[in-house]
Amino acid sequence: MSMQWYWIVLVALILLAAFQQIRIFQIHRRSRNREELFQIVTENAADMIALVDMKGRRLYNSPAYKRILGYSAAELGETSSFEQIHPEDRFRVLEAARAARETGIGQQLEYRIRHKDGSWRILESVASTVRDAKGEVAKLVIVNRDITERKRAEQQLEHHLFHDPLTGLPNRRSCLDRLQQLFARARRERHPFALLLANIDHFKVFNESWGSRAGDQILQEMANRIAECLRRRDSIAGEPEPVSAEPALSRLGGDEFAILLDGVAEPSDALRIAKRVQAAVAEPCFVDSREVRVSVSIGIAMSTEAHERPENVLKDSDVAMRRAKALGGSRCEVFDQAMHARAEGRLRLEADLRTAIAERQFRIFYQPVVQLDSRRVVSFEALLRWQHPTQGLISPYRFLEAAEDTGLLVLIAHWLMLQACRQVREWEMSLFSGEPLNVTVNLSARQLADARLANDIQDALRETGVNPSRLQLEITESVAAADPKLTVTVLAHLRHMGIGIILDNFGIGSSSLSGLRQFPIEALKIDRSLIREMQADRSACDMVEVIITLAHKLNLRAIAEGIETGRQLDRLMELGCEFGQGYYFSQPLEAKAALQFMRQHIASARSSGAGAT
Repeated sequence: MSMQWYWIVLVALILLAAFQQIRIFQIHRRSRNREELFQIVTENAADMIALVDMKGRRLYNSPAYKRILGYSAAELGETSSFEQIHPEDRFRVLEAARAARETGIGQQLEYRIRHKDGSWRILESVASTVRDAKGEVAKLVIVNRDITERKRAEQQLEHHLFHDPLTGLPNRRSCLDRLQQLFARARRERHPFALLLANIDHFKVFNESWGSRAGDQILQEMANRIAECLRRRDSIAGEPEPVSAEPALSRLGGDEFAILLDGVAEPSDALRIAKRVQAAVAEPCFVDSREVRVSVSIGIAMSTEAHERPENVLKDSDVAMRRAKALGGSRCEVFDQAMHARAEGRLRLEADLRTAIAERQFRIFYQPVVQLDSRRVVSFEALLRWQHPTQGLISPYRFLEAAEDTGLLVLIAHWLMLQACRQVREWEMSLFSGEPLNVTVNLSARQLADARLANDIQDALRETGVNPSRLQLEITESVAAADPKLTVTVLAHLRHMGIGIILDNFGIGSSSLSGLRQFPIEALKIDRSLIREMQADRSACDMVEVIITLAHKLNLRAIAEGIETGRQLDRLMELGCEFGQGYYFSQPLEAKAALQFMRQHIASARSSGAGAT
């Protein structure tokens, strides 16, 4: 029995030993399988995978390192794994590795690493730990993903979101972000700043006359000049630059540029910089081989405790800029409370203008133009008035600027043109005199630059059936001289259509004799200020005589505007002036009164034997 137990125990020990060998074999096989699986995964992974010991030495580098960074496994093993990391990022990577070893928890981070060709790549890295049999951290497995292209795309998107594509300057969004930062600092630390808003004078005329391509070139040139001007840190007139940080220039949109001056407390300091900007912009530039001179109007707003929001500073600078433009342009204005009151009034005016168009509050008055020797009515000038519901009849001098700034002027002017043509057609059908009657309509700079002008006039003539020769357009001397080439081109087209052209306000503008000779006009209208002063001022009378003589030398008609007395009339007739208008003959009349005026005039002429003319 004892021998039997001996054999039983022996067999059992042999079986146990065999079982342990089998188990050891299985463990080794599973280990080899895991290593083979690890190798298969790492060697085919798109990401770079590294195995690092506790001293930071690389034990394994996946083949992706060669493909992405250019380093072979041998090259990576020759140097410390941290030598390729950007110096500014090494501390963060070392701290992340230390934290992973001590806590057993890896963290995700981004850092730069040098490519073999010397360029920098951006990696997104995640570390995880490998523990030994005792449960202690023995190794780190680091998975690196190349996110360089993604980061570049994000940077490009951010640049697009915060920069103007035309000029490359920060855009309105970026400017408002910077303004918010300065505003918060000003409230927190009483640290002052100033905002300059620069607007190119008459840019719409450039854009509409020469096209958007030329307009873009002007914007790019002005952006470069302003930026270069602000980058210069030299002193002005021997005084140190008052700005504590580089001025922040941005394009808000259209032809508006904003300049944020950090650390500026005195309006005089901001004004000094604004004057420098204006001087830089004023230098002539060339656009499509044409010399162009550009000016800017600049509004200045200083940060104050009264500003409740950063947008209020921007609003104040806009008010100051509009004031500068209203005073003739090429000026710098600093915001004050009086400007604020004017701005509020301007906003109400613009709102009322839109209401006036919708509710048809505009009215047209007609002032006769007569032949001085016969008193025959040859034309009526159509004059726009606004029948305001609370302020009564308003002269266009009070609202034309606002209408032009808001873009409503072209719409209003087109309506005036159409109504005037309809009215002259009605008069012709009512009078049956056989004599032609003309109507005169004023033309603004905005209309002159509008590419639709000729088509709008053709539509009005076609709709009303008025002969083009019955329509006369008046353009002021200053508008004509602003862009002589545009003036000649547009007016020549209108003359070709059969429309008459009169140069208005002549004698107080700046058109040259050579330009006057080129303009396709048929009459000069002498400015009313010269007619008013000709009795008391000998030089004014001489000027009137020169204008009449000049008109006749150029085969043009002379029209005197603003005749109010018999003495003025007599003197004008002595000087050879053929036509005139003014309160001496009639004040501006509504359509029915104007018709009655003509009938009485025709009847008076017939009864006196002067004929039906």
